[in-house]
Amino acid sequence: MQLVIAEKPSVAMSIAAVIGADERKDGYMEGAGFLVSWCVGHLAGLADATHYGDFKKWRYEDLPILPEHWETVISPDKEEQFETLKNLMHRADVEALICATDAGREGELIFRFVYEKAGCEKPFYRLWISSMEESGKG
Repeated sequence: MQLVIAEKPSVAMSIAAVIGADERKDGYMEGAGFLVSWCVGHLAGLADATHYGDFKKWRYEDLPILPEHWETVISPDKEEQFETLKNLMHRADVEALICATDAGREGELIFRFVYEKAGCEKPFYRLWISSMEESGKG
């Protein structure tokens, strides 16, 4: 089984339809040997300066703020979807992941933050498409 992770639900639904993952679950689709889920945009991101100390108000003396280890945090309103993704990543029958976030650095970063925060070490591949539109040709 492979887990496909898109950046947003609409793209995940389009991919699921194409690959035959037509069984709707809570936070993902399943079918034809695939699980398809989504990140809901910026699901995880770098922690702000207040995460590392008393930096609510920045002072010149505090700069530069250089944490020894950069931390990622989950957006409070998106914790449920993160838990869904984390559970899917760690399912015993999931052998590999497919990063299907938007083509470009931002989409890649969104996937990598979630992958790292979930503690996943399974192999992953990159699906790189620039359009989800039907051309009507052919």
